[in-house]
Amino acid sequence: MARALIQGASRGLGLQFCRHLLKSAPSTYVFATCRNPSSADDLRLLRDSYPERLEIVELDVAQEGQIKNAAELVKERSNGSVDLLINCAAMLHPSGKGETSLKDVSGMGLLDTFSTNTIGPLLMAKYFAPLLAKGSGSFGQSSEDQKKKHTGVLVNMSARVGSITDNVLGGWYSYRMSKSALNMATKNLSLELGRGRGKVICVCLHPGTVNTDLSRPYHRNVPKDKLFTTEYSVECLMSIVDKLSMDDTGKYMAWDGQEIAF
Repeated sequence: MARALIQGASRGLGLQFCRHLLKSAPSTYVFATCRNPSSADDLRLLRDSYPERLEIVELDVAQEGQIKNAAELVKERSNGSVDLLINCAAMLHPSGKGETSLKDVSGMGLLDTFSTNTIGPLLMAKYFAPLLAKGSGSFGQSSEDQKKKHTGVLVNMSARVGSITDNVLGGWYSYRMSKSALNMATKNLSLELGRGRGKVICVCLHPGTVNTDLSRPYHRNVPKDKLFTTEYSVECLMSIVDKLSMDDTGKYMAWDGQEIAF
């Protein structure tokens, strides 16, 4: 049985990734992490529907000790391997709104945003990379070339606003910077985890503008045909994941499969 871990699974894209995998990949066991399992009502209802294939794990991505403990627990429950890790938890800003000018920037806002959006996913990679290196390669496209065979897939949910090249509007200092840094971390990971036998494909994916709590304050500025449901976005993103190979590792791609300039 393949094993997937969704970090940040209590709502939004993370919850939808769990639903998609449980429905569309019947041979996949899903570990779903969240900060407060007792208040994750939708996730608990989903577990009630799939008690044999969904396990909820307490994990605050801003707490390294909890990440380490979760990795140890998953290692015990999964025979030491994970095939797919998707880092979903994200924060626009502690205030709920991105900074519109320099006067809105604060050290605490930057630190909190980076902790969730950048440092957390990198520490997830640190502790779960050994499990991904022992995966079965169940996700993505298998290669007949032994040098291009992969064991696991690591997906970091990024955003188009993390592109330095594409930035023509400015603003959103904390969020833009944290996603740019996440992109760099993912590129580094693709190089380090692409060596040796247990190769791991590492990519950044932009989900589009999705109807979630993170983007809700800005929905009025988004054309209706550009505001995606979580179902549509995840369907598109999993279509990309299913086609990934080692030739794609290190890439930064949008929901439609198009590469985004860093």
